[in-house]
Amino acid sequence: MRRTLASAAVLALGALALTACAPVEEASDPAAAPSVPADDLDPADCVTDEMLLEPGVLTVGTDSPAYDPWFVGNDPTNGEGYESAVAYEVADRLGFSEDQVTWVKVPFNTSYAPGAKEFDLDINQISITPKRAEVVDFSEGYYQAAQAVIALDGTAGAEATSLADLADLRLGAQTGTTSLTAIRDIIAPTEDPAVFEDTNAAKQALVNDQVDAILADLPTAFYISAVEIEDSVIVGQFQPETGDQEEFGMLFEKGSPLVPCVDAALLAMREDGTLEAIETEWLSDVVDVPELQ
Repeated sequence: MRRTLASAAVLALGALALTACAPVEEASDPAAAPSVPADDLDPADCVTDEMLLEPGVLTVGTDSPAYDPWFVGNDPTNGEGYESAVAYEVADRLGFSEDQVTWVKVPFNTSYAPGAKEFDLDINQISITPKRAEVVDFSEGYYQAAQAVIALDGTAGAEATSLADLADLRLGAQTGTTSLTAIRDIIAPTEDPAVFEDTNAAKQALVNDQVDAILADLPTAFYISAVEIEDSVIVGQFQPETGDQEEFGMLFEKGSPLVPCVDAALLAMREDGTLEAIETEWLSDVVDVPELQ
C-alpha cells in the first residue's frame, strides 16, 4: 500500500513539474510589429491603434519649407508633389482617409536623431544610410536618388565635366544631408564646403557668388535650375558613397511596429505601377543629365 501511494505521489509530482516547465502561450501584443514578411501582409488589415502616436490618426512629419517637386506650394496637406502623393497613397492603403492624416513640422536634421518621435513616420528626402539606421528605422526605399551639381551658367562651376574638376571649387550644401557628405567624401574639395541651414540659404549663396556650385538631389536640382534661379544649370549627377544606388525611405522611431505595414503598402504600390505613375507625374523631368565620374 505504501509503495502504491509513493508511486502515485511521484507520478503526481512529475506531472506538476512538467506542467511548470511547459511554455506558456503569451497574449499577443497589439503594438508589436507583424511577424510575417511584408509581401504576405495586407496593409489594410495591418495597423492597430496601439501602433500609433494618436489612435485613428496617422501623424506624418516633414520639414518646412517643404520644397518642390516633393511638395507643391509648401503645403504637404494638398496631396500634390511626389512625397505628398506617396504619403497619402500609403495612408490610403493602410486604411486612413485624408482627414485622418495629420502633418507635423520636423526639421530635417532632427528627424534621424535618436530617441522618441512626435510622428508615426517622416517623409522628407531622407536617404537610407547605415549610420542613421543605427538609431531610427526606415521603410523600403520609395525613390532612387542621385546627387546633382548646380552652378550659374558661364562660371567655373558650370565648366566642370568631372568630379575632379569640382575639387578646387567653392562648394556648399544643406547641413546634415547626403549632399554635404558627398562633397566631403566623394569630391573631397581642397576648401572646406560651405554648410547651410536649408536649401534656400544654399541657393542664395550661389546667387551671391559665395560658392561656385551647390549640391542637391536631382529632382530638387531640376526645380532650382528651371524655376528658382535664373541662368543656373545642372552640371551633372553622380551616386554618392560606394556607387550603390541611394534611396529615400520613410523614417520611423527605432522599433516602430508600423514599418512592415508601410513596407507592404509600398510593395503593393510598386507591383501595381502606382509608385511609377506618381513618379512620372511629379518627377518626369529627371532625365538625360550627364554622369560625373
